[in-house]
Amino acid sequence: MSIMQKLPFEWLVGLRYTRAGKRSGRNSFISFISLISMAGIGLGVAALIVVLSVMNGFQKEVTDRMLSVLAHVEIFDARGSMPDWQFEAAEARKNPEVIGAAPFVETQGMLVRDDELRPAVIRGVLPEQEPSVSDVSRQVKRGSFTALEPGAYNIVLGIELARALHVGLGEKVTLALAQGQATPAGVLPRLRSFTVVGIFEAGHNEFDSGLAFVHITDAEKLLRLDAPSGLRLRLSDMHRAPQVALDLKRSMHPDLIMRDWSKLNANWFAAVQTEKRMMFIILTLIIAVAAFNLVSTLVMTVTDKQADIAILRTLGASPRSIMKIFMIQGALVGILGTAIGVTLGVTVALNVDVIVPFIEHLLGVQFLSKDIYYISTVPSDLRWPDVNMIGAVAVLLAFVATLYPSWWAARVKPAEALRYE
Repeated sequence: MSIMQKLPFEWLVGLRYTRAGKRSGRNSFISFISLISMAGIGLGVAALIVVLSVMNGFQKEVTDRMLSVLAHVEIFDARGSMPDWQFEAAEARKNPEVIGAAPFVETQGMLVRDDELRPAVIRGVLPEQEPSVSDVSRQVKRGSFTALEPGAYNIVLGIELARALHVGLGEKVTLALAQGQATPAGVLPRLRSFTVVGIFEAGHNEFDSGLAFVHITDAEKLLRLDAPSGLRLRLSDMHRAPQVALDLKRSMHPDLIMRDWSKLNANWFAAVQTEKRMMFIILTLIIAVAAFNLVSTLVMTVTDKQADIAILRTLGASPRSIMKIFMIQGALVGILGTAIGVTLGVTVALNVDVIVPFIEHLLGVQFLSKDIYYISTVPSDLRWPDVNMIGAVAVLLAFVATLYPSWWAARVKPAEALRYE
């Protein structure tokens, strides 16, 4: 006995109605509408998978590039400086999730080269300890990060910042700090000449165009400090940063202030999450429109099959069985459309890095300009929980769309349906 013969008759009839009929053009037209609904569901599902994957990839890529420069947790002393930073670093390392600690001094200033002026964040670091909390030393494209020596007043610039200032290795830039000094002519900004000894590229425009590194000793002298501003920590799991910061707050000196990386860019992450939710809702509406096309398809099918429904009823089929037949028909269209959409969406999402450059080359355009966006390539991060949720929502919408036409079919009265046959 074949598998088809083992199926309940509701499944056999539902499968039969899903295929195109051969007896009339109306049957073929109904089947064509079913195919359109199936294609609409598939395209909506594929679009939603690809869009969410790209947004996830964008968030992951930007986060990774940001955290190649930013610390996972920053610790400040409420008194303004941290003279016993070695002791505090040792205390922080007692937490098993802390894998690196380094002191720093940070301020804002203006870098000047001839007629060019650019604002920048100036970060004083210890070159030998900085690799334990960031990847900047490995991102230096020209020069050397270790050339930052105490008292030499050397500086390492972001690549876009160096381009804007038209400066290269061995050339001088002037740093102007807002903390001025009083003179008979008034308060003047504090100026200091630095020699460029390195140029780094983090791949994040905000840092490449607005961040510079100097030796921590030079930064302390410029700011007239006698100790670092605080500590920067790296964790084994960056996603645990809020919890680790809370644990350190409890275990370390009460005057210390903890700030994790998620708070440094809270507005940006909140905006990305809001965009993801809105895109999910908007594209789900596209799937809903395609799914509810099934309503008109099934209503046309019920109208066309009233004589068949009447015959099935006279042979003993219950209203519940009639309802099952049309629910099966609609659900099959939804499941097949979802399967097609998932296959297409996953395939595109996994090959965005090939497809997008091909389209850019073909059209001679660049979708993401490095001057405007944080990154210049379209990333993708396919997450299977998202795929499962999208597929489940699509099938659910298709199932809901079958309820009214199926209920209407179950209410067909055999005598009235056969009166004009």
